[in-house]
Amino acid sequence: MTAPLPQAHGVLLLRDVDGSHVAGLLARYGLELRRVADDAPIPGSYWGEPEAGIVGCVVYARGDTPLHSLLHEACHLVVLPPERRRAVHTDATDSVEEEDAVCVLQALLGDAIPGVGRDRILADMDAWGYTFRLGSARAYVERDADAAWAWLQARGLVDGERRLRIPRA
Repeated sequence: MTAPLPQAHGVLLLRDVDGSHVAGLLARYGLELRRVADDAPIPGSYWGEPEAGIVGCVVYARGDTPLHSLLHEACHLVVLPPERRRAVHTDATDSVEEEDAVCVLQALLGDAIPGVGRDRILADMDAWGYTFRLGSARAYVERDADAAWAWLQARGLVDGERRLRIPRA
């Protein structure tokens, strides 16, 4: 059994994990993770610091950026065709359906980061204040997200068994 990862404010932060794993995962989707100094503003942050920001194919984050926020914003870029990513600045949401799919996908990406996992991302989404009809991120993903799963599968991001498809390096 491994020791739990450190956290602040109840959620896992970028500084609590090996950032090279996060950067490597994003790179497989054609994205760049750009670290911002801890006292600097985060470019492209929709909600403001410490939330992650997106500009083009770059995800900006500080050490105090919640990992779930970084993954959420990255997923907005992942679901877009590469040619549309270049035009993104701060807000990438195209629809409610896309937003729903991004919430599922960010949890799945948690499984691809050593020592994190989807359970932690889902718990952090709840702790941060995401709201879902069934009361929790886990309940949404497991019992209320059929349309989001279908949306992700139609775009080749998950398979028919609801497993994440990560592009080869």
